[in-house]
Amino acid sequence: MAYIEPSEFVTKMVDSGEQKVYMSTKDTVIRAFMAGAILGLAAIFAITVATKTGSPILGACLFPVGFIMLYLMKFDLLTGVFTLVPLALLDKRPGVTFGSVMRNWGLVFIGNFGGAMTTAFFMSFILTYGYSADGGAIAAKVAHIGESRTVGYQEHGIGGWLTIFIRGMLCNWMVSMGVVGAMISTSAGAKMAAMWMPVMLFFFMGFEHSIVNMFLFPFSMIMGGDFTVYDYLLWNEIPTVLGNLAGGLLLVGLPLYFTHVRTSPERKLS
Repeated sequence: MAYIEPSEFVTKMVDSGEQKVYMSTKDTVIRAFMAGAILGLAAIFAITVATKTGSPILGACLFPVGFIMLYLMKFDLLTGVFTLVPLALLDKRPGVTFGSVMRNWGLVFIGNFGGAMTTAFFMSFILTYGYSADGGAIAAKVAHIGESRTVGYQEHGIGGWLTIFIRGMLCNWMVSMGVVGAMISTSAGAKMAAMWMPVMLFFFMGFEHSIVNMFLFPFSMIMGGDFTVYDYLLWNEIPTVLGNLAGGLLLVGLPLYFTHVRTSPERKLS
């Protein structure tokens, strides 16, 4: 399985963050677009499985196939660059500045959103035969999810907003563990297993993933969800993005970096 020690793969994390900053605008946007599109397809696949079988855990078990596909193709999610790219800045890699980090995040956000929206259009079109028929049980399910995870949070005020934020943190804690876990081996099979476990957990627990939501909520609105773009942005996407940033960086990137790259001297025993 070619296990790689943490001190080695955390250095790979920093290297990966540096490479993403140097990537051209074209390559960054294309890779982000494809990542958003694939993750959106994986989300509707998992929802379809859960709806038709009545087994949410089965949908959660199958959702990671999308994450695995996009990772193996080296496509980029905002959640991943939230964790990796700041490490290159912290490590003072040449040419990596605060501005270049913001540029990368902005381009990945745009690409992810474009890809997720494209899949939302494709799926809504085929479910309704070109918007000429009812979308059926899948459309009703997604519309309900969209309403419950926007205006449903709004009903609880600041407590609801903070709930989304924390769910976003927990989500990218797990997703970033998948990203990092894929670096512990050079074996494709081991990479898949390491990614599958935490991604399944986040999906089944209903944590908030900003790119999944870029697909889910526009798709829900098209399918008749009773909420507005303002509701979606304020009561889901914005706190989810901020929570994803905090979770990936504070719970994965920084702890690994400070304990495996910037290690402290060993304690001397008297």
